[in-house]
Amino acid sequence: MNFLQFFIWGAWLISFGSYAGGKLGFTGVQIGSFFATMGIAALFMPALLGIIADRWVPAQKLYGFCHLAGAILLITASFQTAYFPLYVLMLASVMVYMPTLALSYTVAYNALAKAKMDVIKDFPPIRVWGTVGFICAMWTVDLTGFKYSETQLCVSAVAAFVLGIYSFMLPKCEINKKPESKSLIDILGLRAFTLFKDRRMAIFFFFSMLLGAALQITNGFGDLFLNDFAKIPEYIHSFGVEHSVILLSVSQISETLFILTIPFFLRRFGIKKVMLMSMFAWVLRFGFFGIGNPGDGLAFLLLSMIVYGMAFDFFNISGSLFVEQTTSPKIRASAQGVFMLMTNGIGAIIGSYAAGAIVDKFVRNVQEPSWSTAWFIFAAYALVIGILFAVFFKYRKEPQKQ
Repeated sequence: MNFLQFFIWGAWLISFGSYAGGKLGFTGVQIGSFFATMGIAALFMPALLGIIADRWVPAQKLYGFCHLAGAILLITASFQTAYFPLYVLMLASVMVYMPTLALSYTVAYNALAKAKMDVIKDFPPIRVWGTVGFICAMWTVDLTGFKYSETQLCVSAVAAFVLGIYSFMLPKCEINKKPESKSLIDILGLRAFTLFKDRRMAIFFFFSMLLGAALQITNGFGDLFLNDFAKIPEYIHSFGVEHSVILLSVSQISETLFILTIPFFLRRFGIKKVMLMSMFAWVLRFGFFGIGNPGDGLAFLLLSMIVYGMAFDFFNISGSLFVEQTTSPKIRASAQGVFMLMTNGIGAIIGSYAAGAIVDKFVRNVQEPSWSTAWFIFAAYALVIGILFAVFFKYRKEPQKQ
């Protein structure tokens, strides 16, 4: 399940920016708008479908329906070249894809619970197969040359169809048709939003939103950044240009390794320090991009890919586990939806549009493009977020519960 879940995303997420900015000639803001669709969808779809999964439709079935719908939308999108119809179809496809990220956690945690396994210990090695799927998808579109064309969307659609069918074979998730309370909040399954009354959870979700703004920046513009080096004669035949997606896949390879370290780091340091490690890793991720190049600066690009594993995993996976461990079983699907709303919803919208504007200002709309300036701005943002989080998020590590 995890392999296919992230294969679907990896087939287009990293390379779509080059396709949209190269073959289709879209601006930085337009490119950013495609990645902001994930934020728009995450504003309400994960929370809404989390509610449905808690109350009415078993999570594994809802998960399957979403992927089958996504396959149809991606195939249709592959035939579009004009901005507006392509945008609408991609928005629709991510509206049914984004909820599956949260639902996949719900389905996985349910399966582990039924098997009487330890979520903290046993989930990371399973989740690592999602990263393997993402890497396989990236290599597929790179080595076939699909990264420059609409065919990448077709590859994603095929994987979505297969997972949609397979989902109906996954362990059954129970639904809670009779809430203990008869209040409107409980009837609609909105109890997870009351977590904002808890100061600690409210701060956690707020900083999740701020850090979420950084998640899609390199996804949207990393490949476009590397391909721009083709304009410089000394880099045109470098590995980083000709196989930019494979180079970027080192980030996901790093991710597979850091996922396996999460149990140790959570038990040893607690959620606050792990989240801080993630934030400062984002500073290095962007900073190394700012000083790297596919030639004599290749080492810095590789270092950026390596620290990405810590930046992404220590935030997303640890954050999900934190929500899982600190919320009631009756609202966990909804709570995961709220976490997705803050990170891949509001945060992604802010980050995608802001990043697109910065790229237009310093790269695409100037005579002397400066990718370094753009990357350093992103690095400074992550640094400020890390410092503020260290000051305002108060959380005492509890080793046994962790």
